[in-house]
Amino acid sequence: MHQSKFKRICIEKSIPVRRPGAGEQVREEEQFGNTCYCNSVLQALYFCRPFREKVLAYKSQPRKKESLLTCLADLFHSIATQKKKVGVIPPKKFITRLRKENELFDNYMQQDAHEFLNYLLNTIADILQEERKQEKQNGRLPNGNIDSENNSTPDPTWVHEIFQGTLTNETRCLTCETISSKDEDFLDLSVDVEQNTSITHCLSGPNRGHYIAIVKSHDFWLLFDDDIVEKIDAQAIEEFYGLTSDISKNSESGYILFYQSRD
Repeated sequence: MHQSKFKRICIEKSIPVRRPGAGEQVREEEQFGNTCYCNSVLQALYFCRPFREKVLAYKSQPRKKESLLTCLADLFHSIATQKKKVGVIPPKKFITRLRKENELFDNYMQQDAHEFLNYLLNTIADILQEERKQEKQNGRLPNGNIDSENNSTPDPTWVHEIFQGTLTNETRCLTCETISSKDEDFLDLSVDVEQNTSITHCLSGPNRGHYIAIVKSHDFWLLFDDDIVEKIDAQAIEEFYGLTSDISKNSESGYILFYQSRD
């Protein structure tokens, strides 16, 4: 996913739809205010197959009380089961729930896509851990004993299985040269900002940037830009690498990148 420095008005409009293959409908969500930060993240997550499959599997479980996860599952299900080649999927229910749960997003202004992604993944993980805790207490899962309930470390969820990694920090003593290491779990890694480059320059600043999503599906690339969905050549990806600070006033550069680990 990347962010450009051109401010655009998000609109509600139907757009043409391509189907890259089974289970991967290509559709653009209808806009509700300046929500391209949300739409771009949702498009990227939908094309993350392990995540999409887990969310759709959650949809098939016995109905639970409404949460951000149930609204996301409903949205993904609507996209996956949509048969029309042309149309629009309005994320109204999801956006309404998001604004209800977090006042940061309870407006029509542009927000930071990275903050939204972190909030969404952490919220889903919290929901899953709370549901698992309740199931243990109700005797629906094994190991629902007092010791497990008092365990301060919650069980990992499929969010952690998909996105979590381990970062090892090493510290060397300048006197004895002893090396100590510490492992820390993470869901995302931030890249250091280029020296002498401002945060505003790198991120365009809240309420000023515009987000789009670029995803790879069945060996070709798709660009999602509000009400536009189009296929792009692989060579065009280089246009979003970003330029040097002295000539990048009107350039586009990657902001959030999704990588898949290799066994």
